Amino acid sequence: MIAYVLPIALVIVSNIIYQICSKSVPDTINPLASLTVTYLVGAIVSAILYFALNKDANLLREYKNLNWAPFILGIVIVGLEVGFIYAYKAGWPISTASIVQSAFLAVALIFVGFLLYHEAITWNKILGIAICLVGLILINR
Repeated sequence: MIAYVLPIALVIVSNIIYQICSKSVPDTINPLASLTVTYLVGAIVSAILYFALNKDANLLREYKNLNWAPFILGIVIVGLEVGFIYAYKAGWPISTASIVQSAFLAVALIFVGFLLYHEAITWNKILGIAICLVGLILINR
């Protein structure tokens, strides 16, 4: 059970801190310049954790197993980060920006799951889409 709950708890706590940090990026710095520091720190922390958590750590051996996904992930992560920073600079409240994107994302991922991974679209998911849409209407009033 802990192996199931702990990763989601880490995502939730990290996302809370992420939103606070994104909202706190100074207006006086270009978001992309700020992200160069963000990714430098991220690369260093990732390397430290990789070597700390793996007995026979060998990055070059690991890199031989790469496919296209980490490269595209690097590009889209920049889009996520800079998108939130610009949204906050444009005046989006921290209490709604993430909820609005999450609701749209949840709906979109139902269709992505169906089209790419052959996941079923159930009545519960259709009801979830309706609830997301109602939530978007309510939160933006």
